[in-house]
Amino acid sequence: MSRILIVEDEEVIRAALRKLLIHNGYDVEEASSVDDASRSDLAQYDLIISDLRLPGAAGTELIRLAPEVPVLIMTSYASLRSAVDSMKLGAVDYIAKPFDHDEMLAAVDDILVRYRNRPRTPDQEQDSPPMSHCDADPAHIMFGQCEPMQRVFTLIRKVAPTETTVLIHGESGTGKELAARALHQLSPRARQPIICVNCAAIPETLIESELFGHEKGAFTGAVSSRNGLIEAADGGTLFLDEIGELPPEAQARLLRVLQEGEIRRVGSTQSRQVDVRLIAATHRNLKAMTRTGEFREDLYYRLNVMQIRLPPLRDRGDDVLGLAKRFLRDTGERMHKPTLRLTPESMRAIESHRWPGNVRELENAIERAVILCDDDMITPDLLDLDNEREDVHLPEAFVQSEEDPSSAHGEQPKDLSLEDYFQHFVLENQDKMSETELAQKLGISRKSLWERRQRLGIPRKKTSSGNA
Repeated sequence: MSRILIVEDEEVIRAALRKLLIHNGYDVEEASSVDDASRSDLAQYDLIISDLRLPGAAGTELIRLAPEVPVLIMTSYASLRSAVDSMKLGAVDYIAKPFDHDEMLAAVDDILVRYRNRPRTPDQEQDSPPMSHCDADPAHIMFGQCEPMQRVFTLIRKVAPTETTVLIHGESGTGKELAARALHQLSPRARQPIICVNCAAIPETLIESELFGHEKGAFTGAVSSRNGLIEAADGGTLFLDEIGELPPEAQARLLRVLQEGEIRRVGSTQSRQVDVRLIAATHRNLKAMTRTGEFREDLYYRLNVMQIRLPPLRDRGDDVLGLAKRFLRDTGERMHKPTLRLTPESMRAIESHRWPGNVRELENAIERAVILCDDDMITPDLLDLDNEREDVHLPEAFVQSEEDPSSAHGEQPKDLSLEDYFQHFVLENQDKMSETELAQKLGISRKSLWERRQRLGIPRKKTSSGNA
């Protein structure tokens, strides 16, 4: 059982994090400051999770006090720039507060796996052989026995050793960050850092400063110069998740990085050379966004040198059950329930579910079932799956009897899928309906309408009226 030390001065956060980690099978101790933490033998821990800002010494002091133990730094968005400096000092990763449970558990699991069999001291680390391609093979990082995933693994193996920019496309929860990590670990840059940035998680007003850094006095509150995340990735890999959310100004700056290999900090007139390999990911249709002016066409073609498409879970056949059994085994062992099994009814329910949240949704469903299970069998009610085929409701115009071929919107082809209906309805009506009216007619939220537009590549009409 891995031992984790939490160093956090806010009791509510400390208690919540402790409960989360204990619930997931970790042995946890806690401290409220660096001074408090240093009273115990820090070398006994497998991981230290520390807030950056603490009473007395900063959390980064633990990196010096425990050089053999990986330190995960927690930081708020307001101090995100300091997290870059933390990684320069030796922190293995950082996580922005507030974080969700899945994000924290993924970070903890990733660090523990990376450091489990790794030499701990700096001298040993310098002498250790690089990770073999067998150890870093994508099949050891991601699970996938179906043909679409085997094609993904083949692409990763081919493109990873190159310096080529990669665009990973896939729905939310399909494992885009895992694919990026596989590309990094199979590359010549594997011994250098991989910096992962969720572009949608950083406020638009901060994104340029976070990525490119800033000079002292560049804006209100810039009391000192700071490196950006791109500089932190110098020599390694930069993974930009949800790159479709980058604002136009940041897109232009990123294009400069790709074209010239240089950055210019906010407020600076001097450029700096950087050597980074860029991997980007999105669930949005960037090509459609170039047509509406939301995404720069020149940047799109710079990013889209090599594209890897991750299939949704519903298209992965027997992988669904394979993943469910792996999650059941791992979660059961972590929660001291190693004998759990899926009933035949549960397996049928898993196979028939659409999994709109993909692998992440499946993992959450299994974890929930393990927690609730009182015996050795996982039944369908524990999985709590809603096996509706789709979350789009047909508008009344499409609810026609077979004897009535007419429609309020003209002749409709028979046997259309719900996505076909959705696309036809939106294209037919978006000139005369607002987004709110379209969503109401389809029986979905405006957010679902927007997300489905991106997935199906249906650009929103730009009108001079006030339709929204």
